[in-house]
Amino acid sequence: MSIIIKTDEEMKLMRQAGRIVAEILEIMSKQIKPGLATKELDIIAERELKKRNATSSFKGYRGFPANVCVAINDEIVHGIPGKRVLRQGDIISMDFGAIFQGLQGDAATTVAVGETSPEAKELLKATAGALEAGINAAQSGARLGDVSAAIQNFAESRGFSVVREYTGHGIGRDMHEEPQIPNFGLPNSGPVLKRGMVLAIEPMVNRGGWRTRLNNNKWTVLTADGSLSAHFEHTIAITDGEPEVLTKGEYA
Repeated sequence: MSIIIKTDEEMKLMRQAGRIVAEILEIMSKQIKPGLATKELDIIAERELKKRNATSSFKGYRGFPANVCVAINDEIVHGIPGKRVLRQGDIISMDFGAIFQGLQGDAATTVAVGETSPEAKELLKATAGALEAGINAAQSGARLGDVSAAIQNFAESRGFSVVREYTGHGIGRDMHEEPQIPNFGLPNSGPVLKRGMVLAIEPMVNRGGWRTRLNNNKWTVLTADGSLSAHFEHTIAITDGEPEVLTKGEYA
């Protein structure tokens, strides 16, 4: 497994890419309300990318047709924005990536559409907490399995399950670089984390079981049992101290 160590110049550009991702996710999050068609989020994303001289990490990637992935309720990831209208009580995940001068940032957040159920609120809180636990475990000298185990233990200790078929990943000049970062695993296993590694950590957490199914559009991933799912993600850099969150914003 070859994990890429970023140069100082690459890190500067990745910080800018991360800021762009955070800013645009904040803008989209503030537009979430009942009656909004999800295609409007894609329009916002494209407009805001152009303002910042950036391009989408997602649009055209393996044929994906949009700038942002949206996933509603029992959808987990890779949903395509379209005519679907948000309803009061829904939860919606937005996964978004930007390329700035050849370097990439990637993040996701899940928000409630108006007032939602206590069960959905618990799921969002647990998923955000699982991401924080994973980030806190991503220390120089730790192992990748420590990150995976921290995510799994946080989510499962609260009665939720972590998706096993989709993972986080390294990121840099390519959106998906080594290593893959499962949201489950054993501590003290896997490669050692070193200064200059950049990782996209992204727990996907289900209220029911962890198994998934693929929608007929061959993109949208849903929970196999129809339970609610949430998705939070940050791009982080391993440093000599605490990990640096490159996509931190008000939305998270």
